[in-house]
Amino acid sequence: MAKNIQSLERAAAMLRLLAGGERRLGLSDIASSLGLAKGTAHGILRTLQLEGFVEQDATSGRYQLGAELLRLGNSYLDVHELRARALVWTDDLARSSGESVHLGVLHQHGVLIVHHVFRPDDSRQVLEVGAMQPLHSTALGKVLSAYDPVAHSEVMEAERRSFTARTVTAADEFEAMLDLIRAQGWAADAEETWEGVAAVSAPIHDRRRMPVGAVERVAPGGVLRPELIAAVRDCARAVSRDLGAGRF
Repeated sequence: MAKNIQSLERAAAMLRLLAGGERRLGLSDIASSLGLAKGTAHGILRTLQLEGFVEQDATSGRYQLGAELLRLGNSYLDVHELRARALVWTDDLARSSGESVHLGVLHQHGVLIVHHVFRPDDSRQVLEVGAMQPLHSTALGKVLSAYDPVAHSEVMEAERRSFTARTVTAADEFEAMLDLIRAQGWAADAEETWEGVAAVSAPIHDRRRMPVGAVERVAPGGVLRPELIAAVRDCARAVSRDLGAGRF
């Protein structure tokens, strides 16, 4: 069995302690509550403070939870709400099309698959939830790069490697492709990432009309049919409306 990392356990205990009770605690209170030496407690608090997970009041010297934890919590809630709102629509899309459907969000310079609906058949399939996909070649990644300024910056600064002969890597050609995606409202991956696999993706917006993710329909065989594109766009619009974005 793997051994737990003691410093991480102590840091987690501190965060839980600060999340309850008086919310603001002094060094002595924290050390005493956790059975730690003051020097040890101070070192951990200092690290948490540098990472933004803990803040220290300048007047009292007491510690409280930091803004970075709020940001991370909101990120989790955003993804959780996105997935919850998309469940019915993505299930309907997979069932009506007979093809698999992915829901993806921007994460660590790539696309994180947060929901995967299998093709409604008996073929062997692998769950993709938790998998990372590249921004520059996949339909999900290109949609996010076109609509999300952070994704755009990340994809333009990163190395855009070729996965197949169809992968677009040149900066000017890639920017032109993003312009087209914004104009038409959807993106395609026609065997640019995997041979024999095509996909269509459309952006999902929240109540602030900000892009929060994208939905993708995968079509084995590399064929992009007009009805596939329309169905994906309808699904993305439906999820966006459920998130409060209104009509797009």
